[in-house]
Amino acid sequence: MQLVKPRLVVGLIIVAIFFLLGFVAPFFAPEDPTAWNTYFRNLPPSAEHIMGTNNLGQDIFWLLTWSIRNSLWIGLSVATFATVIGVLVGLSAGFLGGISDRILTLAMDIVIAVPSLPVLILISALLGGKTSLLIIAGVLVLFNWPWPGRQARAMSLSLREREFIHVAQASGENSAKIVVLEIMPFVLGWALANFINTILVAISAESGLAIIGLSSLKEATLGTMIYWAMQHQALLLEKWLWILSPIFAIMLLFIGLFLVSTGWSDYFATRRGRQ
Repeated sequence: MQLVKPRLVVGLIIVAIFFLLGFVAPFFAPEDPTAWNTYFRNLPPSAEHIMGTNNLGQDIFWLLTWSIRNSLWIGLSVATFATVIGVLVGLSAGFLGGISDRILTLAMDIVIAVPSLPVLILISALLGGKTSLLIIAGVLVLFNWPWPGRQARAMSLSLREREFIHVAQASGENSAKIVVLEIMPFVLGWALANFINTILVAISAESGLAIIGLSSLKEATLGTMIYWAMQHQALLLEKWLWILSPIFAIMLLFIGLFLVSTGWSDYFATRRGRQ
């Protein structure tokens, strides 16, 4: 059986391209991609402007790279904090048991029971479209950490009964050291897959808010790029690259992340099966 899955390779290539576009390409932009009226409006694609310019006088290609960067920043930030907090809390709850487990599990269940989208919409509406990306990322972390926490707790409940855990306890290791050094390595493969899925959730949530005008409209993201294209009648002006480029970017990014997530899960399961 082939160990490295083709879908994992394809997904990594797609994601790598987006990382290059988002975190490398913007440094080569000749002007600030987000500034209005930098160039003549509605120019067609050319050697100088690969995808032309929009009705706001922005170069569409460089604006797209900047938007990809900010969307990836949101996804990575939310996924990192939500996964780390959730895994540590979940593993600790499952290992410690007793009153600690009940309190932490109750906290996770309460957060899971509260829908995040209405809260995000309420905050964004109160701030009148001036919500910073940092606030949006913070709210998304708040509502996404319990999901990996619940799954990590279930894994910890199973692992704490293993023989090597009893040996570690008998050797005098404290609970924090056992959770980090003995239990966490067993959940790293799953945590990475959850990390990638959380990136998808964060980017889709911010994009959805941006499209309806409730995100940080001053910041360029894939969602706000679609919003401004719709506000300035990109379809009527037949500026297809302006509105379709962020849509296709979101679709390709999601496909790439999905392939990486499922491919990594298969790879991790295959590797564990061979051990």
